[in-house]
Amino acid sequence: MTTGSTYRAFQIVVLTMAAASTFVEAEDLSSSLDDKSLRISDGIQFVPQACFPKFSWDTVPTYYMFGDPNRLLTPNQVSFIAERTGFLCVEKSHGTKPLGAAELGAKHEAAAFKKINPDVKVLFYFNAAYAWPYTSYNQVFTKALIDQEPELKKFLIPHPKTGQLAEQFGAFCFDVLNPDFRDWWVEIVTKGVRESGCDGAFIDQMHGSVKLRRNKSVEIQKAMGEMMAALKKSLGPDKILLANNAYSEDARYVYPVSDAIMFENYANVKSSKESLLAEWAEMRRNAEQGKTSVFRLGVEGTGRRNLKPNMPEHAKEKVEFALACYLIGAQPYSYFLYSWGWKVASGALVDYPEFHKPLGPPKGQAQRTTPDGWEFTREFEHASVWVNTETREAKITWR
Repeated sequence: MTTGSTYRAFQIVVLTMAAASTFVEAEDLSSSLDDKSLRISDGIQFVPQACFPKFSWDTVPTYYMFGDPNRLLTPNQVSFIAERTGFLCVEKSHGTKPLGAAELGAKHEAAAFKKINPDVKVLFYFNAAYAWPYTSYNQVFTKALIDQEPELKKFLIPHPKTGQLAEQFGAFCFDVLNPDFRDWWVEIVTKGVRESGCDGAFIDQMHGSVKLRRNKSVEIQKAMGEMMAALKKSLGPDKILLANNAYSEDARYVYPVSDAIMFENYANVKSSKESLLAEWAEMRRNAEQGKTSVFRLGVEGTGRRNLKPNMPEHAKEKVEFALACYLIGAQPYSYFLYSWGWKVASGALVDYPEFHKPLGPPKGQAQRTTPDGWEFTREFEHASVWVNTETREAKITWR
């Protein structure tokens, strides 16, 4: 284990122990809080940045993320989503077929949402590791076109065994160790945010394709941190920089420069009882550092090879557990994302009644019912939450 790995493992243990202690010794803060409270579990006041979206405990604070390369949202679909969130991201390939480039898809949807709600915060998607060829800026990163752009080809990683350009999920892999690439990438992402009229950037994949060069893991981590710091500086203080999974070890240099962090939890293995406990501690750390959290828990059993015949109904049946897990760890400026994928049809257009019910602020910290157990409870003004993360059962009582 590297020095960085040891440090991160130690940090997670400390956070997890702190979380366990926090949940046992819950303090009732209801006397000093109201339904607009921005107090963290320990009573510290959360101070949001001016660029952050509006936050309220009135109902479940939700974040949406969706895309479809083949079409744009209809006016009714824009209204449906706008009624449910003021914070969203337009996914990487949205609108490429009808408009020709993903930044145009993001621009179209951002304008549509802002027409309904001028305060909505819309993020532009870009990847830090994979060269998805969906925007006009990087459309040459395909097998058919890349040889025509030798300077851009230098930004890609050759596979260490074959010497051919490495691929992941059908996309080439960016070389974050190349300083020229980092400069180009920062310029491109900044341009995408500006030309799409978005309010910031959602940056995916913090790992820098380290699997291809494990002997350079520390250099890759530092380079990724430098690149993200340069992006934040380029975007400016009025734009949001959201980094996916930047609480993880391989993003420890990215975390300090990010405004917001997503907990993606793309598989059940990522939402184990131990992982959830650690993530609740990380959500609290984010709040203490003035960062926004997006807690995403996918629908149970929905890996790419295990989709159910009727996913909307299945998702409705399973939402209580995922929502309870969010509520146990939620802090001011923590948002909930629930889906079984990243397409428009993967949950963004499903109506979950729980998201409309009055919630109100938490009355205090969550409680762990026994020091070593996996049952947790938490009280909100209009809801009582119970969850067992070992048996994956939950009950939310609304009032």
